Amino acid sequence: MFHQITEFLSKEGWLNEHINLVNDFIWEWNWHSIIVVLVFCGIYFTLRTRFVQFRMFPEMCRLLVEPSPKGKEKRHVSSFQAFAVSVATRVGTGNLAGVAGAIAVGGPGAVFWMWLIALIGSATAFVESTLAQLFKRRSEDSFIGGPAYYILHGLHNRWMAALFAVLLILTFGLSYNSIQSNTIAGAMQQTFNLDPAIIGLVLSAFALVIVFGGIQRIAKFSSVIVPMMAIGYLILAIVVLSMNYEKIPDMFVLIVKSAFGLGPAAGGLVGAAMSNGIKRGLFSNEAGEGSAPHAAATASVTHPVKQGLIQALGVFADTLLVCSCTAFIILISGLYNSGAQGIELTQNALESQIGAVGQIFVTIAILFFAFSSIIGNYYYGEANIMFLTRKKWVLQVFRVLSGGVMVMLGALASLDVVWSLGEVFMAILTLCNLVAIILLGKYAFSLLADYRDQKKRGITSPTFSRSQFPKIKNDLDAWE
Repeated sequence: MFHQITEFLSKEGWLNEHINLVNDFIWEWNWHSIIVVLVFCGIYFTLRTRFVQFRMFPEMCRLLVEPSPKGKEKRHVSSFQAFAVSVATRVGTGNLAGVAGAIAVGGPGAVFWMWLIALIGSATAFVESTLAQLFKRRSEDSFIGGPAYYILHGLHNRWMAALFAVLLILTFGLSYNSIQSNTIAGAMQQTFNLDPAIIGLVLSAFALVIVFGGIQRIAKFSSVIVPMMAIGYLILAIVVLSMNYEKIPDMFVLIVKSAFGLGPAAGGLVGAAMSNGIKRGLFSNEAGEGSAPHAAATASVTHPVKQGLIQALGVFADTLLVCSCTAFIILISGLYNSGAQGIELTQNALESQIGAVGQIFVTIAILFFAFSSIIGNYYYGEANIMFLTRKKWVLQVFRVLSGGVMVMLGALASLDVVWSLGEVFMAILTLCNLVAIILLGKYAFSLLADYRDQKKRGITSPTFSRSQFPKIKNDLDAWE
């Protein structure tokens, strides 16, 4: 039976053809416009917050280890746990396969544009996560929130909030989980020659065990696995760079020249480098998509700005650290124009540096990176299921679909199918969220001004009261 399903999902048939047609339409008519809007939002929020992502970087690092407020329920999620959940979804396929794909298609210059979108996108991440904290709601075992919640309670637009919730469920809860399991299965098959069906069954079983434990189990899992995998990958990249230290200056020159078409063969790749770098950068760090705000809303903090700053730091951790590790390994190897793409390129590049063990290491890394994303993606879907309905049976069905069925199908499906589905949903989802945060941005700016004012007055841990916004205080029931 599994063999028959694999053949159906993998063959280049009508399913691939129709999904790719839809994806081409989305790209041609929406993606270029969305990229422009993303860049505009990043610049706009950077200017309106007076470069918050740079000026308050030390405060971001301090908040990462700040304990949760005393007197809160033990089951509330800490600031660090919320950070770990968001990084778990950011650090996944996009960091290993996505970065490799961007470089293979757009050249080394794609790395520069990924960095740029992270630097300006972190301001967007700050705004959307601050809004998620402001408009969060109380739930049974934690706070809950996200774009659907701030669209409803901030803009009072129910249909737009419901649209976002449905799109988020389709994108993260279903499609993206297929992408992550697809990459794991592909890597495990190439390295260990394991049957994708078996890999799918094992992944589904472990995912279901964790997601049925709710946000508390998800937060605890993420807070352990995320630091471990990120630090391990960073150490590996440092080892590779140390082995090739004489190539480092030329590597950075290559990135910059390729980004602006200054090299002899880079002139025609500027557009490809820009579009692929920004597109894959967005898929990886998720700034502006409206995903990380779901994790930000769960944290128990004394002021909304605290999670805004924490999530801005998450963009840096994802793109400037983990994505850069992959990019450096590939560029140092010189295999970026070898014809290989995706996770295969990353595996080949590392294998050329540290031998056969390199392929095994990447496979293990993608297992942890992508599996942690599956868990985080599920929670984002859960938060929106809870927005649409509080019926327990609906949530249970979603848990089976997201953590079980879609993970299994992703392991069996072809790469083109799952990537195309993800891109179709992400384009519409991102546009919906950007409209909302532009309209609600004034609250984030006001909160940032209040936070900075309290810090200037010597208050170590600023606090927020809903009385500061008398016109909307009735919509802020999670705050005292």
